[in-house]
Amino acid sequence: MKVLLRKDIEGVGRRGDIVDVKGGFARNFLLPSGSAMVASSSLETQAASMRRGRDLRDAQDLKAAETQKAEIEKATISVPARASAQGRLFGSIGPVEIATAITAATGVEVDRGQVALDEHLKELGEATVVIRLFGGLEARAAVEVVAQA
Repeated sequence: MKVLLRKDIEGVGRRGDIVDVKGGFARNFLLPSGSAMVASSSLETQAASMRRGRDLRDAQDLKAAETQKAEIEKATISVPARASAQGRLFGSIGPVEIATAITAATGVEVDRGQVALDEHLKELGEATVVIRLFGGLEARAAVEVVAQA
């Protein structure tokens, strides 16, 4: 069944795309939730205008992400934590603490889901953390874990 997507649907398509989906998926989920409309020849112009709007928004978001990347990469992010005399932390520094520190230091709003961290930071010192921004753009943040006074 061909449908016009009114929202971005993970694994299906983006807003304004005309996609072919299973009939049950369309009838039971997409159509009742308002996420899609049954595609017809008269909807082509509406689909084109939706794609144009999406492309304009994406261009603006990508430009904003590039600005955010520059802000994040030029700053050194300091995260205070309690530590032993040997430099091991009592606990660990995870994505939530890093996102909060980046937001406080740079003013760039970073969500914990954007912080790509293989494992939590457990020692004092510097580490490089990848921040996933819009459109696959990634910023590398220099995070310094310092002993709390």
